[in-house]
Amino acid sequence: MPTNRFGFVGPVLRRLGHGVNYSLAHQPVLLGCLVTLTLALGLATVNWADALSASVFVVPVLLGGIVLSLASLRWLIVVTAGCLLAAGLARDFSGRFLGAALVVLVTAVVALGLARSRARLGVTGTTGESMLVDLRDRLIAHGKLPPVPPNWGIEMVHRSAGRSEFSGDFLVAARSSEGLVLEVALVDVSGKGHAAGTRALLLSGAFGGLLGSLPPAEFLPAANAYLLRQNWSEGFATAVHAVVDLTSGRFEVRSAGHPPAIHYQSGSGRWATLDATGGLLGVFEKDVYEPSSGLLRPGDALMLYTDGLVEAPRRDLADGIDKLQGEAERLVTKGFRDGARKLIDAVASSDADDRALLLLWRG
Repeated sequence: MPTNRFGFVGPVLRRLGHGVNYSLAHQPVLLGCLVTLTLALGLATVNWADALSASVFVVPVLLGGIVLSLASLRWLIVVTAGCLLAAGLARDFSGRFLGAALVVLVTAVVALGLARSRARLGVTGTTGESMLVDLRDRLIAHGKLPPVPPNWGIEMVHRSAGRSEFSGDFLVAARSSEGLVLEVALVDVSGKGHAAGTRALLLSGAFGGLLGSLPPAEFLPAANAYLLRQNWSEGFATAVHAVVDLTSGRFEVRSAGHPPAIHYQSGSGRWATLDATGGLLGVFEKDVYEPSSGLLRPGDALMLYTDGLVEAPRRDLADGIDKLQGEAERLVTKGFRDGARKLIDAVASSDADDRALLLLWRG
């Protein structure tokens, strides 16, 4: 999931959102205060036309865009337009006045856009922004990796398209109550950035509830059925689901239209792709997800990744996977720790698409 590089932003925005979370019952009072301020500014601009610029009307309009509902803001803009007209008559509509009026007009358009967005969300004040921050933080929390035994290591690195805080790639992970089995699912929702991020927010909660609650063989079919019920016009996703016994090292990997997982075998010193098969999530009613199984011995590793890491314009997907395997060869002598970051930087430095990579190894 997106790395929370600015951890202080969430708490600050939540406090700000709670501080200006005005209900509809407060709207008459807020509108009355801002109309009074606007009329006072209008009277001042008429009486002191030479000393006071008409751009002062930006202040009530901007405040209205933050705290008023769409209907209340429209009334405020009507009052502001009347005061602006009176100020224009007092100044004979000079060039300086017309420039200030244009600034007020642009501010009013921006304020209406803010109010219209909040109206679509059904929120007031800055709670819309606070809600998005909460949702993003929950998306990050769903992808938090559980601790693994001392002789194991696990890393996850995620980079979103355009450095956005929202992404269509996400991870859900869980360990059994006894702590002996690790389950992870790396999912890539169609689209990129904010467009895919909204769907990822919904699916991460649903998939996180399914993971560990169902037998491993039933996870992808259940995820597919859930996605089909959403009836999204472009709502397909790919996923790779891995189940690892942390005692014996035995694992199973199932894929739903996802790039193949890669297994490093220390005995042979080679990285090999795993041929798990299955169709895209959200496309076919009933699909079969055949597993690929293996054994992680001491020194072995397992790598899961999304297609943004290996896809590129004018490059075949197989070539991208070969490049990833070639870069992974460098980790063998240096150790796997911090390897996920090194690989994602070396293979996919461009931020044109969402990219995610999970690396699990046994010491």
